[in-house]
Amino acid sequence: MREDVADAARICARMGLVEAFGHVSARLPEGGFMITATRPLPGARAAEVLQLSDEGEIISGEAELLPLETPLHVAIYAARPDVGALCRTHSPHAVAWGARSAVPPLVIGLDGLSGEIALHDDTDLVVEIAAGAAAASSMGDADCLLIRANGNICSGGLLSEAVVRAWFLEQRAANASRIGDAAPLEGEQLARRSRHYDVELVRAWRWCRAQFGDGDQL
Repeated sequence: MREDVADAARICARMGLVEAFGHVSARLPEGGFMITATRPLPGARAAEVLQLSDEGEIISGEAELLPLETPLHVAIYAARPDVGALCRTHSPHAVAWGARSAVPPLVIGLDGLSGEIALHDDTDLVVEIAAGAAAASSMGDADCLLIRANGNICSGGLLSEAVVRAWFLEQRAANASRIGDAAPLEGEQLARRSRHYDVELVRAWRWCRAQFGDGDQL
């Protein structure tokens, strides 16, 4: 699991979804979760990934490498039993839509792989459990959360889903900005298009690994 988390973090970095800040986590079957250290994510290493309890207490790893916003992960995992992984990113186009407190419309079919998007209006870092709970409440049952002036967080049942959603959230935001006046996919059109998303998500993850991974083409 440590290597999987580090691998996902390196992929997110190569995608341009993070800069100096960002983190990736994955829930453990036996309880608790793994989270990346505050080292630059392009060089994320399994040995530096921290293991935490469900409450965010360190089980293994260096305390000084624990991300400030660990309470955000703690709160979402507590509120969402269906979530198995989280990618906390600052991708540029998604950040811009979050700063507007607006969800980018879905104008390209594949961009629906981002899933449902929610908004959180607090601009502060999520460094306390109460703030994490507020963010988790704003997220509700959505797949991604845009935090005003403070990036976003994307979820998945698996790490692969969280990474793919983070990628397509940025693509969705970029396409909505670029195309502008296109009619969004919604209603029956979206329902018909979205029936293919489960299959496309698997293929998208294979492409992410091939394009941005460590030479793994699977």
